[in-house]
Amino acid sequence: MVTTAVGEKIRKLRKERGYTLDQLAELTGSSKSYIWEIENKAPPRPSADKLSKIANALDVTIEYLMDDSGAIDQEDAADAAFFRKYKQLSEGDRARLRKMIDLWDDD
Repeated sequence: MVTTAVGEKIRKLRKERGYTLDQLAELTGSSKSYIWEIENKAPPRPSADKLSKIANALDVTIEYLMDDSGAIDQEDAADAAFFRKYKQLSEGDRARLRKMIDLWDDD
């Protein structure tokens, strides 16, 4: 079986988060066989929409999944994914989150 970097990353992240193929498929509106093919077929041909849903479910970015060079590490991708979610929050929710973070700084 020939795998690719994107497929290996998806499998690794899926397992780290404790997701089965079925669970990741459900989270992304995909089928179990579709996720399996992305993880195991070379080259995988996921649509941009599906890849975006997979990245969101795994709390990383599309750029991280597609990066073959290793220039983007998993922690940076997780931070970028968090920041994108943060930017989508209402101003009130962002303000509350900033207050919570400020409380940690008071220690």
